[in-house]
Amino acid sequence: MKLGRGAVVVVELDPTLGHEQHGVRPCVVVSDPDVVGDQRFPLVCVVPVTGTPGEGLLYPPFAPSQSGLAKKSFALIDQLRSVDKRRVRRVYGELARREMAAIDEGLALFLGLGDGFYDPGAPPVQ
Repeated sequence: MKLGRGAVVVVELDPTLGHEQHGVRPCVVVSDPDVVGDQRFPLVCVVPVTGTPGEGLLYPPFAPSQSGLAKKSFALIDQLRSVDKRRVRRVYGELARREMAAIDEGLALFLGLGDGFYDPGAPPVQ
């Protein structure tokens, strides 16, 4: 089973708490391919997928094409999490480049990694 970055996989997310996405559901692998392929790292970082529309950069849409999904879906970037690779049940397909770029844009926003967030001349955060 190939768990490359951008792969759409079925993951067992339970047990969960509170507002976390739960159950067996599709997710998008967002970990670096070198990390995913290295046996020393048992975890993979995923973004769950839903059929419920969301608004804004944290909920980019993707079509049911090469992704293997049956209907229009939306990434839940605010539900980003690491899971043990053993939770992955199967691989559906892979996102198109433009869809993965939309996820990357949302991840940069969610994690504060965009332009202007780091100023080497700024005083350290206390």
